[in-house]
Amino acid sequence: MLLVLRRLTMFGLAATVLFPLDAEAQQPDSIRRDTTVFRIEGIRIQAQRPVTTIGGASAVEVTVDSLGLPAAPTAEDILRELPSVHVRTNSRGQAEISVRGSESRQVAVLLDGVPLTLGWDARTDVSVLPAGAAQEVTFVRGLSSILHGPNVLGGVVEMNVARGSSFPNVRSSQAAASVDHLGGYATSASVTAPFETDDGRGMIRAGGGFRDGPGLPLADGIVEPRPDGDLRSNTDMQNVDGFLALRFAGDDGGWGSFSAASHRAERGIAAELGASDPRLWRYPGIDRTILALAGGTGERGTPWGHGDLEASVGVDFGTTSIESFETRAYDVVDGTEVGDARTATVRLLGDHTLGGAAELRSALTFADIHHDETTDGSTLTYQQRLFSAGVETVWRMIEYGDGPIEGLRLSVGAAYDRASTPQTGGRTSLGALGDWGARLGLSAVANDGGTLIHAGVSRRGRFPSLRETYSEALNRFEPNPDLMSEHLVAFETGVTSRIGNGEVQVVGFHHRLSDAIRRVTLDSGRRQRVNSEELRSVGIEFLASQDFGPFSVGGELTLQSVSLSAPASPGRSTRPENLPEQIANAYVRVPIFGGISATGEAEYTGAQFCQDPDSGADVELESGTWLNAVFSKVWGGGGRNVRTSVSATNLSDTALYDQCGLPRPGRLLRFQVQVF
Repeated sequence: MLLVLRRLTMFGLAATVLFPLDAEAQQPDSIRRDTTVFRIEGIRIQAQRPVTTIGGASAVEVTVDSLGLPAAPTAEDILRELPSVHVRTNSRGQAEISVRGSESRQVAVLLDGVPLTLGWDARTDVSVLPAGAAQEVTFVRGLSSILHGPNVLGGVVEMNVARGSSFPNVRSSQAAASVDHLGGYATSASVTAPFETDDGRGMIRAGGGFRDGPGLPLADGIVEPRPDGDLRSNTDMQNVDGFLALRFAGDDGGWGSFSAASHRAERGIAAELGASDPRLWRYPGIDRTILALAGGTGERGTPWGHGDLEASVGVDFGTTSIESFETRAYDVVDGTEVGDARTATVRLLGDHTLGGAAELRSALTFADIHHDETTDGSTLTYQQRLFSAGVETVWRMIEYGDGPIEGLRLSVGAAYDRASTPQTGGRTSLGALGDWGARLGLSAVANDGGTLIHAGVSRRGRFPSLRETYSEALNRFEPNPDLMSEHLVAFETGVTSRIGNGEVQVVGFHHRLSDAIRRVTLDSGRRQRVNSEELRSVGIEFLASQDFGPFSVGGELTLQSVSLSAPASPGRSTRPENLPEQIANAYVRVPIFGGISATGEAEYTGAQFCQDPDSGADVELESGTWLNAVFSKVWGGGGRNVRTSVSATNLSDTALYDQCGLPRPGRLLRFQVQVF
């Protein structure tokens, strides 16, 4: 449940940010060519490894097995453990992520290179996205590479299933089971089998999981109109998932991978408390399958130096069914909506050296999005096509310097994006839209490799999604065919430094999002997506960790000021929605006795604003703190290890709200056994 060790060992970037040529030559070609990955030798890293782009703050790369996650985990479970990520549940029951004042449609989520956020709604519900298939998860919170494709504004989350940086040496398997005090339970299992041939080596992975929950616990002071014991009404869920992953790397450097991940969920949606007309919805079925096929040449010599090529094809398809009910008894259906989605993506990546001190990287991304929406028996068809072309250079300006600056790297990138909507459900099309992006980054190393200084600026746009523009969402939204693209200009600068047996990072950022797309409530009571003049966020992030022998402490603090320049009409809201201006986390991990380890954590969420579900007026939500704890022990013997743990989430049973009328869960106690 809790991240065993929230470390951002970023000071070690200095060891490779200056001298990446030899290090990169040793990296398997499964590593993304649009992001530089740094390995730190000699540092004990239990959960996280640093990843960065030139001019951006270090990202975090986690190995999923190193996290104390529940059995059959979802992507939401992982993201709630990462620093600088704000996760909340919206009125559709979906888990959204926010980074530095961004909203979920501005954060890219990729599975084996397949962009899951290039779809009908331009975002993915991470609460039902299975994470048991993933080996590694990388989160870039700041200025990401220009090569990730269209609509990437506020960060990148990459989940690797078949792709990865290493092969296992021996066959392995693991299984886990957990139960909570409400009667919810989960089980999962996976197996990994490496193999070798005369031409190279490969790996096969397969697994699955099942999760069942009777509902979410009520926090102290929360009252349901129709009580269901100590549970929030209509919050039960079931989720089953499975995956298959294949990877082969030839002795000549070429490689190929294939992965398939599928899941099915059934769940209720918590109705907004205090609303006269809340969403009384259930999802009787959420089915989704993601296929990814990729391959690369590996590093090859050319007449002009050396480089490689990589291609990937992804298909993301599924069906989501929604039932709307007349009352909170959920016994009479008064509307249905079925969405059939199909998104195909193609991505080409290439890089080549430019002399001995520079490298040119390029990417082409194409996505074809189809969505059939059937509402009460009537079907409308939608289609959107997205294209992005980008180039980026990295220049090693100083290497092995003798002065105050021991190393200096410069990155310059540019991209062109294009979108069209051939099918719009019979409504007026937005037509063809084009936009450009650019990025400039600079990273320097000083203090004998103990300090990294970075600064960067970027400009990027996001096209409106099909749902934002055309969907009525069971008659709750007014379509807006005049919706325009939004554009983000972002700047960040910061410093990362080693202090004792730990590290500290301080990053300042300034985001200016023009034509920001936001939700408003019309006089009719329906809602609509409109463009605001500007959403501006200015803030600073502090991250620190320190070891004192067997004890580990650390934490993070984000302070940001978010302001909104709203249009004169329509709508009554003038404050940014669901963007807390203070987020903090502190943890301590200590051994106690008998091999038992204890971790305590405090999560603070500052005050934020939401829109009243009836009037659309601004409402301030109070701040609050969650206290979490986990006690675990690893038992060895017989060639197998067994980890047992007892965890408590929201131990203080504090009532906090994700948005108006939607409180977070109350106290949850869980016992888990994992065999590996």
